[in-house]
Amino acid sequence: MTFYWGDETWKKVAYRQEPDLFKRDLLAKVNDANDAVAEAFRARLKTAAGFANVPKPLAMHNSTGSTVYYLFFASQKNVANDIVSDVFEEYADRC
Repeated sequence: MTFYWGDETWKKVAYRQEPDLFKRDLLAKVNDANDAVAEAFRARLKTAAGFANVPKPLAMHNSTGSTVYYLFFASQKNVANDIVSDVFEEYADRC
């Protein structure tokens, strides 16, 4: 994950520190980590990578309805953003 993200700041999004029985801070997975990480990556594409247009990613699901991965799109062109946003909207209920 660090390779794709560019650094280890993704851990702050996906995990939170919680004390255990002995008051040691341990990393605990956030319940909605998938959506949180996807939204943080989208923001990172805008800020760190400098893309002007990054529509909300399309969550791809398996046959049981679990999210397997997110399909992202990033572009500098407004027209490309409009086209992909329309495609993502159309297929959002199917994936």
